[in-house]
Amino acid sequence: MVKGPGLYPDIGKKARDLLYKDYQSDHKFTLTTYTANGVAITSSGAKKGELFLADVSTKLINKNITTDVKVDTNSKLFTTITIDEPAPGLKTIFSFVVPDQRSGKVELQYLHEYAGISTSIGLTASPLVNFSGVAGNNTVALGTDVCFDTASGNFTKYNAALSFSTSDLIASLILNDKADTLTASYYHTVSPLTNTAVGAELSHGFSSNENSLTIGTQHSLDPLTTVKARVNNAGIASALLQHEWRPKSVLTISGEVDTRAIEKSAKVGLALALKP
Repeated sequence: MVKGPGLYPDIGKKARDLLYKDYQSDHKFTLTTYTANGVAITSSGAKKGELFLADVSTKLINKNITTDVKVDTNSKLFTTITIDEPAPGLKTIFSFVVPDQRSGKVELQYLHEYAGISTSIGLTASPLVNFSGVAGNNTVALGTDVCFDTASGNFTKYNAALSFSTSDLIASLILNDKADTLTASYYHTVSPLTNTAVGAELSHGFSSNENSLTIGTQHSLDPLTTVKARVNNAGIASALLQHEWRPKSVLTISGEVDTRAIEKSAKVGLALALKP
């Protein structure tokens, strides 16, 4: 695997995962089984309020080619074919959704010691063309992410980001929403032995002149159990307990409360993922 600055979505990812990953107020169940020839079949269901959503997906890995197929409750068929390293550092991804005839897309990713590039184009007569690139090394990285609509001749997205990393600290600055939102994030590893870390994310909207701040932490009680907590400037506090009760099978319980309206009921989420 090539070491370097990574791809554009990797900038600020550590802080985002700490602050937002696995938190939920819904109920979700996932079961994965494997056939004799190695095909992984995953069935999942989620209850969101009064709505129940479900899907079934399969994953087949043949040498360096991975095929993912998923069917959801809306009878949509999602297919992704990934070819890993047809050339050193290169990855090719082909995806489409049936029956959406405009969903076809081809993406190329290239990782180098000092750069990470991703470009995609829609398989239509007037496609969307997306390009993102990162230049730098394991310490400092500068990136951009743009999308061009060939039908209208306009840029629908242009973002930029800067990242600074050390052995125990990652700081990033990201300009999103066509330069209308500036987000600064911070991730610090306090103790690698107990997976203890703290993080924060501060965003400012220039047109709305609004700020948002979220801070959080995580800590492993033991090798199989992790707790997380976060709070934002709106007074919403959340906590999470995640336990791997058997290899690859994880139970996650999360809760959320509005500290400015304690009389309201807390939201509780539950997720269970089972793998053989």
